[in-house]
Amino acid sequence: MTLKFKSTYLSAIRERYFKASKKEKSIILDELCQVTGYNRKHTIRVLAKGHKTGRKNSGRKRQYSDLSINHLKKLWHIMGRICSKKMVSALPVWIKYYEDLDHNEAIKEELLSISHSTIDRYLKSYKVQFARRKRTGTIRSKRYSSVIPIKDFTTKNFKPGHLQADTVAHCGITLKGQYAWTLTVTDEFSGWTVNRACMGKDSASIIAATMNSFMHFPIKIHSLNTDSGTEFINEKLKDFLDRRKIEFTRSRPYRKNDNCYVEQKNFTHVREVFGYERIAKDELVWVMNEIYKTVFNDLKNFFIPQLKSKSVVRAGSKYIRKHDKAKTPYQRLMESEHVSRYEKDRLQSQFNSLNPIKLRKELNFHLKRFHRILEGKSCYRYSMAS
Repeated sequence: MTLKFKSTYLSAIRERYFKASKKEKSIILDELCQVTGYNRKHTIRVLAKGHKTGRKNSGRKRQYSDLSINHLKKLWHIMGRICSKKMVSALPVWIKYYEDLDHNEAIKEELLSISHSTIDRYLKSYKVQFARRKRTGTIRSKRYSSVIPIKDFTTKNFKPGHLQADTVAHCGITLKGQYAWTLTVTDEFSGWTVNRACMGKDSASIIAATMNSFMHFPIKIHSLNTDSGTEFINEKLKDFLDRRKIEFTRSRPYRKNDNCYVEQKNFTHVREVFGYERIAKDELVWVMNEIYKTVFNDLKNFFIPQLKSKSVVRAGSKYIRKHDKAKTPYQRLMESEHVSRYEKDRLQSQFNSLNPIKLRKELNFHLKRFHRILEGKSCYRYSMAS
């Protein structure tokens, strides 16, 4: 039997084979093997080869359209490039204010159904371009170390009002000279965070920034824990806290994990906003505080979810970490039984008056203005008038 005859014979029987039932296919294959002398598996491959044209994609059908992925990328930028788990938790709130999808319910449903692992897969190429740099200006204080006790880290606080504080240097590439610092104060239970900028970190500046930050906490303050730096471990700050009956403790020197709740905010609440540039002008400190007070802290506390660790288990050389569901600091305070009804009503009223998309646009506007002043393209008077 010639190859040409075999090819003609297979072409004639191919369609009949694929339309046949399983039992009929078995009979046809037996006949083909006898006529052509082919192996059974080879015969199946030869029949399938000419049956369908075009490449068949393996796996299940794609669930999310290109349009929904484009909006996902846009929302990721608008929401401050937060992680996928936080994004999944925040999307139901943010998408209500996202005007680009006002009349496209299908895309909204796709975005609300997307999982955090799928978000990671689509945004993977976006995240590799953002690098971190580390720099510290903390100087250990030895004079009052024996007066201010080290915090007991064997117990965890399950009530709001226990704060941690730290400072971030806006020094650029050198720690020499006078430059701006940001004081970050955060609540261990809820993650509620307040930032304040000051020129230098002398005790008077830190106390003034601390007093101002305390005024913007919607809950009663019970304790404050800081690192062992000279800006905190001094007599003036201790007297200030003692007068207000706020317990003052410190972390162990050179142990950043002791102050982990605020240390992790130094990047998300400071570096992501103002970067690593040197800020050495008093007018820029004023602009930074305006951004923190009027826009940024409200955006983070009311609309950006945070993850809290539930357990950390060591398995060989790896650590297995489990987190609870991502929630905003506002949600954690509203769910807490230790927050009074009056405090919750105030928080609810403030939340209802805010719009996350509008806050993000205002933040971008103020940051552009800030960088114009930083680069010397605009003056202080102009920035205040704008």
